[in-house]
Amino acid sequence: MNELTTLVDWSRAQFALTAIYHWLFVPLTLGLGVIVAIMETLYYRTRDEKWLATTKFWMTLFGVNFAIGVATGIILEFEFGTNWSNYSWFVGDIFGAPLAIDGILAFFMESTFIAVMFFGWKKVSPKFHLASTWLTAIGASLSALWILVANAWMQYPTGCEFNPATMRNEMVSFWQVALSPMALSKFFHTVLSAWTLGGVFVVGVCAWMLLRKRNVEHCHRSLKVGAWVGVIGIVLTCITGDSSAVTVAKYQPMKLAAMEGLYQGSAKQSIVAAGIINPAKTATNDEKPYLFHISIPYGLSFLATHNPNALVPGIRDIIDGVSYDEDGNFVNTVSYAERMQKGKQLQELLAQYDVARRAGNQMAVDTLHKAINADFKYFGYGYLDTPEEAVPNVSLTFYTFHFMVTIGGYLVAFLLIALLLAYRPALLKDKLSCWWYWLCIITIPLTYLCSASGWIVAEVGRQPWTIQDLMPNKVAISDLSAGYVQLTFWIFAVLFTALLIADVSIICKQISKKSLTDLNKAE
Repeated sequence: MNELTTLVDWSRAQFALTAIYHWLFVPLTLGLGVIVAIMETLYYRTRDEKWLATTKFWMTLFGVNFAIGVATGIILEFEFGTNWSNYSWFVGDIFGAPLAIDGILAFFMESTFIAVMFFGWKKVSPKFHLASTWLTAIGASLSALWILVANAWMQYPTGCEFNPATMRNEMVSFWQVALSPMALSKFFHTVLSAWTLGGVFVVGVCAWMLLRKRNVEHCHRSLKVGAWVGVIGIVLTCITGDSSAVTVAKYQPMKLAAMEGLYQGSAKQSIVAAGIINPAKTATNDEKPYLFHISIPYGLSFLATHNPNALVPGIRDIIDGVSYDEDGNFVNTVSYAERMQKGKQLQELLAQYDVARRAGNQMAVDTLHKAINADFKYFGYGYLDTPEEAVPNVSLTFYTFHFMVTIGGYLVAFLLIALLLAYRPALLKDKLSCWWYWLCIITIPLTYLCSASGWIVAEVGRQPWTIQDLMPNKVAISDLSAGYVQLTFWIFAVLFTALLIADVSIICKQISKKSLTDLNKAE
């Protein structure tokens, strides 16, 4: 058992490492893609060579992040086959479809038009070049769409049916998979948050150059575009974040409870505005959940359902199969112990099904197939040892969620001020300008941390599941030695760190240029 735990932990660590490095490049690529396309549109309309230089400046930064993002993304997809082969076998017919569309449609679309975008300035017409830039940005978003559809399916499996003859899930409705509530909310929330990061990045880089009084005119042009994209991005991110909370409350109530450190829920449930989790608290003891907290009455009920009087179950309630109505009365649901029992019964039914199928007993096969499908939603619980095993890391989920919300609120105020100052730079007095510019620079890593926190909430909050309710991590992994996975973890760590250093070095070299006029000479 210890060896299995070690293998699971190292497999998760390797995937997390790759995903973390990948996500350093992807949101900036998505955000800068839109910003570059807007800037080139302004150049196309004005024919101002200064806008051309500005466009090429940001296009270079976009290209660097795009290239490294592709490299890390390919490795990430291969890990499904190398480290998570049981998962790939179990749901490959479903999970592979959006990834295949990403490769055939979005990736080829990006790779085709990005060549025109970078090397076609004097080889194609300005209109076609502008179209190529927009299609590259759109292609990047489409690529994100299909990746996020695949991830959303893991959070909320739908549009599929289990085939006991092959022991695989098979897709029965592509559109249920592609247009599930989880997929739509995840796509818009993720892409719009990338717009926010792109806007903050432009504002921060311009602040760095203004501190050194370099390319001042270029910075003022860029600040307006970056601030507008950032403001639009953060406002829409907040709106889609609200819809995401409703979706999580409906389909992943345990994740929502962990996000709030809520063990015993109720109707008219308050939300924690600030607090410290009690590290001694577990689902099986009577310790207080918080060492300190400030709560807003009715807040969580409203966040989860848009009804301030609605019920919100806690971790203990969900485990015990207890929920509440609007009057605070108990309502029985299926407890985790019952789900585990049903899951183990399903394993027995599958063994009987295999015997009947091999014996050619079609009547028994049909009866058993019907019984398996009736309770298949509890299949994954049969692999759990205790109900408490289905509780995610509450402290990590709680703190990252509240950090994300706090920084998100800060970004609303920051970007609105940045937009105002982009049009009224005279409001920045000499003594204040230095402080403001440094705040702009510091906000770049804060935005990255905010974005990463959102992914931690999404992924850690659904543990221990690879596929929600259907497959825990310990069943999804490949039959590998923990030492092999550990070795490749460190190889990837060195490789990805080198790529990150190269990326940052190229960006720093680009923004250190004293003049942008030479960019207009690019072919």
